[in-house]
Amino acid sequence: MNPLITLFRIHLLLLLLAPALLQSRPSILDESVAPHSLSVVDYGATGNGQQYDTVAIQSTINDCSSAAAAHLRPCQVNFPPGKYLTATLYLKSGVILNISRNATILGGTRLKDYPEKQEKWYVVVAENAEDVGITGGGEINGQGLEFVKRFDERKNVMVSWNETGACLGDECRPRLVGFIGCRNVRIWDISFNQPAYWCLHIVRCQNTSIHDVSVYGDFNTPNNDGIDIEDSNNTLITRCTIDTGDDAICPKTYTGPIYNLTATNCWIKTKSSAIKLGSASWYPFKGLVFDNITIVESHRGLGFQIRDGGDVSDIIFSNINITTRYYHESWWGRAEPIYITTCPRDSNSKAGSISNLQFINITATSENGVFLSGSKGGVLRNLKFFNVKLTYKRWTNYADGLVDYRPGCQGLVNHSSAGFMMEHIDGLNLENVNMIWAEKTERWNNPLNFRPSTVNNISLLNIYSGLCQQ
Repeated sequence: MNPLITLFRIHLLLLLLAPALLQSRPSILDESVAPHSLSVVDYGATGNGQQYDTVAIQSTINDCSSAAAAHLRPCQVNFPPGKYLTATLYLKSGVILNISRNATILGGTRLKDYPEKQEKWYVVVAENAEDVGITGGGEINGQGLEFVKRFDERKNVMVSWNETGACLGDECRPRLVGFIGCRNVRIWDISFNQPAYWCLHIVRCQNTSIHDVSVYGDFNTPNNDGIDIEDSNNTLITRCTIDTGDDAICPKTYTGPIYNLTATNCWIKTKSSAIKLGSASWYPFKGLVFDNITIVESHRGLGFQIRDGGDVSDIIFSNINITTRYYHESWWGRAEPIYITTCPRDSNSKAGSISNLQFINITATSENGVFLSGSKGGVLRNLKFFNVKLTYKRWTNYADGLVDYRPGCQGLVNHSSAGFMMEHIDGLNLENVNMIWAEKTERWNNPLNFRPSTVNNISLLNIYSGLCQQ
């Protein structure tokens, strides 16, 4: 058996087991433990979608957390069918929100529905909590379309609460769900719909399981990321469907590293990157595995935007099927199935390092080629592609002939298309790589494009490039 495959299987098994192995005591989210339960209706929630039910729901959560602590078992806050309009809700230790099918938690659309500090703007947030979860088959809905100032098929223009002085920048809208500094988080059998900004935000958490979750955001809305994993360790994402405008699965490092993130068996569609590391990248990314993922009609498949000096290493992508296409250039990306870049964000930043990446059993149909771009201060090292089939064809009317370094760096730059576009690399291994050209055109006359004198230590074995045989 190929040693890369053996290494991958061992690595994947260890990562899948890591959250359970690292728990020093059984979590009260253990399904074998029968939960206590309280209903928001018994506390006065109306569920009519018009009246704010915040006080009733928060009172239920508070009492449920107290019950969980007293009885050393989880407590479920039950939401019967209905629409529960609310300001920010604070999820507490020991509590599972059980949102039943045909029940919706509906986020408010007024600035006064959210805390004073912009970093706490969530419809539902847990902070420094343990043994918390969300489930039930229902949905949490952020009413994202209510934040559209002008609808545009290219990219919507959004409301920004910075006009009120509440925050700075043009992304001042509430996120949907956040877990901050939490331990033992489980999110399953739930739908997150129409976020105004990021959808599910995992921040500085330990031992998080996200499975059988559906994320849907308006396809023309910017910044409605699917799942953002920030400075968190031992995270498992599996059997999730993500259909949204901006990045789908997005690990970031602002204040600490990310270790042991595994994402498997997911389906993704996005106008941006399906999987993207960065661009916030001040600390290391290490030990990430992405396996058995389908990416459809996305602007970019597998992406690295390392801009802040962080080091990336030991990342595995395997058994991934990708379709990427062009969208309007206001969205970052130029239809690359694989995009690996490191360069300084600005004059105050430095390039990070990217090394030891493996791409195993990858199939892609794309309007552009693979882009591998290190920089003078951040050379890409030890990249391996094994059993990769790339089919290149055009089917949209957007202009080609550009590479996209954004954010920062060089912006959009004229560059002829090629199967692999490469610069500033030391150590590249291509084995069993097929590049199929679906049409005969001058655009597709270069399978391997190197920037002179910047790509070294290359190994090519069983490489094929040719027209598709009808």
